[in-house]
Amino acid sequence: MIVLGIETSCDETAAAVVDSTGNIRANLVLSQLEEHKAFGGVVPEIAARAHLDHLDRLIKGAMDDAGITFAELDGVAATCGPGLIGGVMVGMMAGKAIAAAHGKPFIAINHLEAHALTPRLTNDVDFPYLLLLISGGHTQILVAENVDTYKLWGSTIDDALGECFDKSAKLMGLPYPGGPNLEKIAARCPDVQAACDRFPLPRPLRGREGCDFSFSGLKTAIRTHVEKLPAGPLKEADIAALACAFQHTVAAIMEERCESAITRFLQSYGNKTKAPTLVAAGGVAANGAVRAALQSLTQRHKMAFIAPPVALCSDNGAMIAWAGIERLQKGLTDPLDTKARPRWPLDPGSTKNKKTA
Repeated sequence: MIVLGIETSCDETAAAVVDSTGNIRANLVLSQLEEHKAFGGVVPEIAARAHLDHLDRLIKGAMDDAGITFAELDGVAATCGPGLIGGVMVGMMAGKAIAAAHGKPFIAINHLEAHALTPRLTNDVDFPYLLLLISGGHTQILVAENVDTYKLWGSTIDDALGECFDKSAKLMGLPYPGGPNLEKIAARCPDVQAACDRFPLPRPLRGREGCDFSFSGLKTAIRTHVEKLPAGPLKEADIAALACAFQHTVAAIMEERCESAITRFLQSYGNKTKAPTLVAAGGVAANGAVRAALQSLTQRHKMAFIAPPVALCSDNGAMIAWAGIERLQKGLTDPLDTKARPRWPLDPGSTKNKKTA
């Protein structure tokens, strides 16, 4: 089975071809960093126009790299939400057009499910598994019970973790994209403990029951520390120490909040899986400090930890194609009048969706 995947939900234009053995035959991603750098963040209208300008070329390139024709596809998958609605519509309509023109099934992909299923592409993880979904727009803890079946246990009550990274980086005067640049400069700090002592930061919801997160107070504390720095241009050593303290605190927050979820998962699902696993997915799952903290946590609980390769943590077409394969294998296809959805929760019945969808 071979599926073409199209991703245009934010500021990456991507197309990929993946087969049911997990072989990524082609995976092209065009970043829009230069288009948005002057604005310090993603501008929806600019993103949608960039998708329009480049998507056809990327699809052709992916098909050429894979060495196949549209006739050889078993399906066409495209992100239909959640995301910036203009960009989502560009990719969705392209996918529908290809599917209609060549008589292929169309699979409408929930972008969040694509992230959730990526570890099954790279590591062949069995259901059920505990899922930490951390990106620019989402911070959630869920149980992935099966394709199309997820239980939401926790979410952020304010900012998403990726948003907190990006806005904190901006407060520190770091260029866009904030998260990766913050991690780079934090690595230049020679003494983590000294940085944390100099820049103490809060750990919202610490010790509180449940699996929810909060990051707005952390961002506010960063602003306060920046304002207290000596007047004039910010010094690299100061920013490196502050970034290091921030990253160390975030890692500690994720470790502490995920421990409650692990305890609950082992109690509720421990007898339903031979290899209890915590999966981290989404753009922030690429952060080395967060990965290391979660690795340490799962080792203490004798649980496996899996995060996709860094290149597959950020938005890409391979994850969309793989989600298409997973859904197509279960007979889950979608009509061509499927609508784009700016909000699309993985667990529609959860009462937390007002804050996480």
